[in-house]
Amino acid sequence: MKVNLQAENALEWLAIKLNLAPRPLIDTQVSFSTARAIMVAAELGIFEAIGTQTKTADEIAQICQIHPQGTSHLLNCLVGVGYLQWRCAKYSLKRTYQKWLLNGSEANLIGKLRFQLLEWEWMTKLEGYVRSGSPLEVHSTMSKQEWELYQKGMRDLSFNAAKELARKIPVPKGAVSMLDIGGSHGLYSIELCMRHPTLTSTILELPGAIESATVIARKYDKTGRVKHVAGNALTDNLGTNEYDLVLINNLSHHFTADQNRSLAIKVAHALKPGGVCAIGDMIRAERPGEGGVVASTFGLFFSLTSSSGSWSVSEMQSWQKAAGLIPEKTVAAMTIPGWKMIIARRAL
Repeated sequence: MKVNLQAENALEWLAIKLNLAPRPLIDTQVSFSTARAIMVAAELGIFEAIGTQTKTADEIAQICQIHPQGTSHLLNCLVGVGYLQWRCAKYSLKRTYQKWLLNGSEANLIGKLRFQLLEWEWMTKLEGYVRSGSPLEVHSTMSKQEWELYQKGMRDLSFNAAKELARKIPVPKGAVSMLDIGGSHGLYSIELCMRHPTLTSTILELPGAIESATVIARKYDKTGRVKHVAGNALTDNLGTNEYDLVLINNLSHHFTADQNRSLAIKVAHALKPGGVCAIGDMIRAERPGEGGVVASTFGLFFSLTSSSGSWSVSEMQSWQKAAGLIPEKTVAAMTIPGWKMIIARRAL
């Protein structure tokens, strides 16, 4: 998936064709202004204030308790970038975006957009990281409030993906126990337990994340078969022959190659014979550029914020093979561009 420079009239089309349009400025000034406008609108409650109706700038400003002139400029920007419509001095949210930007939709991304204001601050440290090679290691420094924003953002990213992947993960027949490492909000565990009536899940999560994660999980879990346990998968004993399925989603990019290999060995011991190990994450291309824009930008972001960055399919499979697991199919997710789940199984 790629964000393309698109002409809006014949003159702009010709400028792009002749390489006269200043593409680097479009990719920077226009892109970061657009991104910030959308994130700020989410933070201020502007999308929710509009809802499915039409309202004037003054009405929206009054609902959100913000300045009318600043509100008008922001709304006009959102019209220009295609999120809002303007007619007869009133603004409305395009139907396409109502799914993603209104709290009444469970698929909304408002939490993730608000969390991105924090991620924006992290990205301002990119130059220093490239100069020094020292990542931020954000998970060791986040406050309670930042953890809450983080968990809500991860819920947003996972809501649709959890439903899709619950249908695709090859859960062993008659499975009764799974370990969800770093499962936070619990949506993956909840969807799997809903599809498999005998399955129970233990979510192993960092102590700092437990409180906000369980609040989200309680909202969605109707099975009563999902529980959280505070711990650290890198240092804790995961047991032996205990689980039919071990799920590791969006976690490997936080760990070094050695840590991922060690974790794979622990997971292999924790699996029952025939048990499944599923590692899901944004995938780094085998060769630069092959994975597209989403994979390459996330790879850079993860390298800044954590210990390593994203990994390729072959690298992730190498950890599983070294642990004695047998690689199986790789599952792609339509709901998360650039993301895949690497499946392996312990021999019977």
